[in-house]
Formats: sequence, structure tokens, C-alpha cells
Amino acid sequence: MQYDAIIIGGGACGLMCAVQAGLLGKKTLILERNNKPGAKILISGGGRCNYTNLGTTIANFVTQNPDFLHGIFKRWTVDDTVRFFESYGISGQEKTLGQLFPTTNKAKDIVAVFTNLMFDTGQDIWLDSLVKSVDQADGGFRICVDTPSGEKTLKTAKVIMASGGLPVQKLGASDFALRLARKFELSIVPTAPALVPLTITGKDAEWYASLSGNSVFSRVYNKEISFEENILFTHWGLSGPAILQISSYWRAGQEFTIDLLPQFSLEQIIKDERNSGGKRLLSQVLNDYFTRKMVDAFGKFLPLTTKIASLSKADAKLIVETIHRFNVKPAGDKGYDKAEVMRGGVDTNELNPSTLESRRISGLYFGGEAVDVTGWLGGYNFQWAWASAYTIAQAI
Repeated sequence: MQYDAIIIGGGACGLMCAVQAGLLGKKTLILERNNKPGAKILISGGGRCNYTNLGTTIANFVTQNPDFLHGIFKRWTVDDTVRFFESYGISGQEKTLGQLFPTTNKAKDIVAVFTNLMFDTGQDIWLDSLVKSVDQADGGFRICVDTPSGEKTLKTAKVIMASGGLPVQKLGASDFALRLARKFELSIVPTAPALVPLTITGKDAEWYASLSGNSVFSRVYNKEISFEENILFTHWGLSGPAILQISSYWRAGQEFTIDLLPQFSLEQIIKDERNSGGKRLLSQVLNDYFTRKMVDAFGKFLPLTTKIASLSKADAKLIVETIHRFNVKPAGDKGYDKAEVMRGGVDTNELNPSTLESRRISGLYFGGEAVDVTGWLGGYNFQWAWASAYTIAQAI
């Protein structure tokens, strides 16, 4: 069989690329190492699949080259994503912060759109097929792949790397795209887990562990970015949406700050309490805003048994600083197995932004998570997968 391109990876990017190519009358083959396509789609959003975000902008992505994204997101917009899935029976429902889910709340319905379209457009997919090598040969590429029926060698003019990044190795994640890029001497932006929980060790570890299970709406920020969502204390550190978001901007050794009460002013609360006589204890005031467990934990830093009227200026300042400007210096992160995505990847300067083809190696394309484009939590990474896949499909 002669294929217009062979796609390595049957995840979000690979599936969309095959389908879009098929709709243009092209013929592709997906090589997928798992026993079914769309493994990460199926588990995303707790099995519901947050397949795009209605508020997507370039500012929602971490990359060394934001300008690279302009044309790609103009070619395939959020509206294009919504219309595409609607045209194949998937209606969306908006949840918090622009997150769009299928009304059925079933990720398998998203995967079914692709598998049905692949059949309708005559695209092929080999499952349980592990690519061992990709080499240049005869003006194109030679691919060696282990299949259930033995090792096979394929030849093609074009190869599309859509094999994803390193997170969730139990679903077949690998560094194959990065290894191939290095083999062909393409630059790689250093990679790391992103959208990942952060760990706390040392003298503060016990304090965080004592709050395990407590979730607090907070503003988490550093000099670069700010997020207002819930944080979750755990027995090993911090998690929750706001922590996952800031993790993409955090580097080892750095601090960030948490405002544990962003919708109120402790300074004003203390002032109002004083104007009312100040007879309540600090613990009683804080109980209005936090769980008892959290208030008890604040006893490590704050004079909980002091009446508001008796607080010194230094006490009041300490309270405000502790609640509104709580500094955190994580020891590390929970690694790729707990990360939503990978940060870094193939340097966008190595790719033609109009096609996502390698500038150095003709016929070699990179899309999705393998590229140095990392979206925020909330459907942004799927939007990048769809958009990059569409760009490649138009080009091959």
C-alpha cells in the first residue's frame, strides 16, 4: 500500500491529522503502540474529555516562541473545533473557565468520531505496533516497526511525529519523538513535567501533610503569571488546578506566592472587627473563612487565641502577610507519571510555521505535545493538538 504519509502516534494529534488528510482525499497510516487509539483522550477530564477551551488565546501557552502560534491558530480556530465535532454528533457544554466537554460526558464519543471518520475516509491504523527506527532512505524514509505479526519495514515520503511526550508511561508515553529529533540534529527545548503537583519536603512537610484534603480557592502567582483557582493540600505537598497551572512556570529552586483569601482583605476584616469592639478571637474570625483544620494549622504562625482588639500592629501585619502572601518553595514535582503534559520539546525554530515540517529534514513533520508548545490546564492542549494536526494535514 502506498501512503501519502505515515503518522507515528494514534493520540489526539495523530487521529486528527489522519482524519483531516482523509477528508482531503489523502491516504495515511497510523502506527500506534497501544492496543487502541486515543488512550490519553479516553482518560482526560476524568473520562469526560475537555476537548477545547472557548477562551483560547496565544497567552494560554508556554513556549519560547509565541509568534509561531499565530498562523496555526488562525488556520484552525476554537470555532473550527466546535463545528468539527458538532458536525459529527458531538455537542459541547461549557463548564468553568471556558472548558468545553461533550454533553454526554464521555471521552469515548470523541474517539469514536475519529475511528468512524478514519473508516469512512479509508485511513489505516496498525495497533500494538512499536516503531523501532526511522531513517532517511531513497529520498524519503524507512520505518522499522514491531507488529503483532512480526517486524516490518515501511517506506514513505513523509513521516508525521505525533507520538506525544513523556507523561503517563502506563499509556505508552515515550521519548521517541525527542530521540528522533536529536538523531536528525534538531534543537530541543529542555523538557520537564508540566501541569503537575508539587512536593514539599524538610521542616515544612509535616505542616502541609496535616492539611491533607483541604481545598482552598486561592490566587497563586509569581513575577510572571497569576492563577485564581483551587489549591489542594496533600500529604506530600500541593496540588489542585492553581498549582498545576503555576507548575508550568515554576523552575527548581524558585518560590511562588499564594493568596489564601483573594476575594477579601484581611486588613479590612481586622479593621471592621476592631470597629465592632474586637472581642472575638483571631481563630473565631478566621473560622468564618477557613475550615477548622486550616485555622488550627495557622496556629504555627499566628496568635489564634488573641482577641482582635489586642492585636499589635506587628500581629496584624503578620496575619495579612501569612494569609495573603504565603510564600512556597517546592522541593520538586511528582514527575511525569502524575503530569498532565510535558513542557519543552522540539524547538519551534526548527519547524516551518506554515506546515510544521522540519526546516532541516524534508518530509519530516512534528505536531502536538512533542513540540515546544504547552497549554494551560482546561482544554488548551487539545486545541493545540487539533490545530497542529490540521496544519500538517493541509501540507502533506
